Amino acid sequence: MVSACLVGILCRYDGRRIRRLKKDNINFIPVCPEQLGGLPTPRARSILSTGSGLDVLKGKAKVVSDDDRDVTENFLRGAYEVSRIVKLFNIKEAYLKSKSPSCGTDGVTTALLRKMKIEIHFV
Repeated sequence: MVSACLVGILCRYDGRRIRRLKKDNINFIPVCPEQLGGLPTPRARSILSTGSGLDVLKGKAKVVSDDDRDVTENFLRGAYEVSRIVKLFNIKEAYLKSKSPSCGTDGVTTALLRKMKIEIHFV
């Protein structure tokens, strides 16, 4: 699995295209937890207001956007949709976008994938 933005899919909060990952002879399933959670592209940038992605999973922290909207439920919905994809395709490894409130080191989706024992690489 790979963060969709890393393979050039237009899903970043700012609508910019990035492409940081290209591996030959490997098939990736691209996912964007934020879009899967119902957020549009482009959208206001979001941050973990306090704590980590694990704290969000435990209900002890929130994710808020730059326009002061609580988008915690969107981030949780997206993380759980990604977990369904991981189970459906028996995924064991993920390449995720660093510095993202979903896919970054302390992100919501990352925390859930770690609980599922998925091997994670940050790009």
